[in-house]
Parts: sequence; structure tokens; C-alpha cells
Amino acid sequence: MLPHIAYIGVGSNLGDKAENCLRGIRALTSGEHSRLTGRSKLYRTEPVDYQDQDWFVNAVIRIETRLTPFELLEMLQGLQRNAGRIQDTVRFGPRVLDMDILLIDDEIIDQPMLTVPHPRMHLRRFVLQPLCDIDPMLRHPVLHQTVQYLRDHLPDDENQGVWELP
Repeated sequence: MLPHIAYIGVGSNLGDKAENCLRGIRALTSGEHSRLTGRSKLYRTEPVDYQDQDWFVNAVIRIETRLTPFELLEMLQGLQRNAGRIQDTVRFGPRVLDMDILLIDDEIIDQPMLTVPHPRMHLRRFVLQPLCDIDPMLRHPVLHQTVQYLRDHLPDDENQGVWELP
């Protein structure tokens, strides 16, 4: 079976945020099923939707994986639980580790447990900027625009603060 190319958004706003993200990335790519092929810079980002929380650290990775999209989702959910994430009590609220499938190959999946491409990725500077670090010409399979175009044409009200970590 040929490997899938997947882009995963990684974030944290509790504890040692950067280390939480890096630990999640290492855990995902340390096995035989997935190999890291690209990683963005780490970014300090202001919260979106639910504002009453600490700022996040966010990144995006590209992996080759032999896991199916649903197996990958299950793996990410397990890594989040292992990192100490509990059932979200507030939508878009604080989290020790958040790992989301943004894209996988050119697939379009619309199932109750999984939507690919991620349904809000084209509206999130904290996703688009790190994606541009890896491949600015990557195309959104539904909108048929590059991630660089989407980032550069975000509506003014979606101009969240995103700063590269030193």
C-alpha cells in the first residue's frame, strides 16, 4: 500500500505549550506507520472563537503514513488523551494538545467523525501560515486555491495574531 500524505495541525495552550506540540509530533512519527516529511515553524497565536484563555502555540506537520484517515484520526485522539487532554468542556477552549487532520492526499471526507479538508482551515491564519512554511502552493481540494492565496485573502476579521516563536 502506498503511503498517504497528510497535513496535521498541532496546538497547545496549557503547560509547556511548545514542548507539548513537539512531544505530540514525536509520538506520531516515532512508529513505523508514519514518517515526518515537513514541519513548520512554531507560532504563538491568539485564541479564536473562545477568547477567555491563554494564547496557543501552533504548528503544522506533513507526514507520510500507512494509516487510513480513520486510523490516523484514532491515533491522534489517543495521543491527545495520552498527553492529558480530557473531554472538552468548552468548544475551542483550553487544551494540552490538539492534533487535527487538515488534509490527506486530495481526499474529501464528510463523515460525522471526520471532515477533510478541515472545515475551518481556510479561515484560520494559525493554520494557513504554518502550511505556507511547508508548501505555499499546496491546493485546497474543495476551494481549488493555494494555501498562500487563502492566507493572503483572509477577511479582515480573521486577521488573528500569529507570531513566530524565537
